[in-house]
Amino acid sequence: MNYRQLGKTGYRVSEIGLGCWQLGGDFGPIADETASAILDVAAAEGINFWDTADVYGSGQSEQHIGNFPHKPDNLLVATKVGRGQDLYPDGYSFASIRASLQDSAQRLGVDTIDLAQLHCVPPEILQQGDIFTWMEDLQRSGLIRHYGASVETIEEAFTCLENPGLATLQIIFNLFRQDAAEALLQTAKEKNVGVIVRLPLASGLLSGKFTRDSRFAESDHRNYNRDGAAFSVGETFGGIPFEKGVALVDGLKTLLPDSADNDLAAQALRWILDHPAVSTIIAGASSPQQIARNASVSDLAPLSESTHQALAEYYQQQVRPHIRGAI
Repeated sequence: MNYRQLGKTGYRVSEIGLGCWQLGGDFGPIADETASAILDVAAAEGINFWDTADVYGSGQSEQHIGNFPHKPDNLLVATKVGRGQDLYPDGYSFASIRASLQDSAQRLGVDTIDLAQLHCVPPEILQQGDIFTWMEDLQRSGLIRHYGASVETIEEAFTCLENPGLATLQIIFNLFRQDAAEALLQTAKEKNVGVIVRLPLASGLLSGKFTRDSRFAESDHRNYNRDGAAFSVGETFGGIPFEKGVALVDGLKTLLPDSADNDLAAQALRWILDHPAVSTIIAGASSPQQIARNASVSDLAPLSESTHQALAEYYQQQVRPHIRGAI
C-alpha cells in the first residue's frame, strides 16, 4: 500500500481507504462477525483511513469501529456530522453539532475525533459561514483535531475552500464524474486541502458487473434513489439513469487497456489515483475479499496519457450530457 499526505492535517493516509457505510447495514443487516472481518482485512492490507458517519446505521458503523480491538497504530478515523434528524435541514447550531460529535466520539471510543467532516449540509448553510466558525471552536476545544467537508457539487466545494481552516474536502469524482479534474483539484492543492474521493465506482456501475436486468434490494439506495426520490440524484449512479449507465460502461471498456490483471473496477480506481491532488479513495466493501482487491490498485501502474485523453473525451461527449442534477 502506498500513502499520501492528507492536506494540512499532516497525516499520511493509504491511497485506498475504507468506506464504512456498509458497516451500518445500509445495504441490509450486517453481522458483527462480518464487520470485524472487514476491518481485520483492511488493517492487514495497510488501509489506515476509515470513513464513517453518525447516520450510518444510526451510529452502528461508528460503534463497530469503536469496538474493533485491533486498530492499526497509524489509523485515522474520519466521521461526518450534519445529516442527523436533529440537524438536517435547518437545525444547525453550535450546541447541536457539538452534541452530535460528542455522541460520535463516545461510539468511536475516543476523546478527540481525528477528522470531523460536515456531511452534505445545505449550500445556504455553507454560504452563511457560521458552521465553519463552530467547527474551529470545536477544534480549539479539543473535541476534534481537524475538520473538513463532504459536498455534493463543485460549487459547494469552492465555497468550503474559502475557509482557511478547512483541512479536507470529500467529493464525488470518478470516470463518470470528471469535472473536478482541473480547477477544483488544483485549487485544493494550492490551499493544501486533502481531497477524499467518494463514489469512485459510481454506485457500482464502474465495476462493469451490472446489466440492464440487474435488480437491487428495497433497502438499497440504488433501488429507491435511482431517480433522486430520497436525496440528491447525483449520489446514485452519479446521476446517470441506470440503463443508460450500463450502456455507457460498455463503451468505456473499449477505451481501457485489455489486460487480465486490470479489470474495469481496478482501472477506474487507478484513474482517480493518477490525479496527484487526490489523497485517498474511500472504497466501500461488503466482503473482506473485495477489500484486498481494492487495496491492490495502489500498486498498479498509472494509465497512459493517451488513455487519459480518450477517457476525458468520452466523458465530455458521451457521459456528461446524461448526468441529472447539479455537478
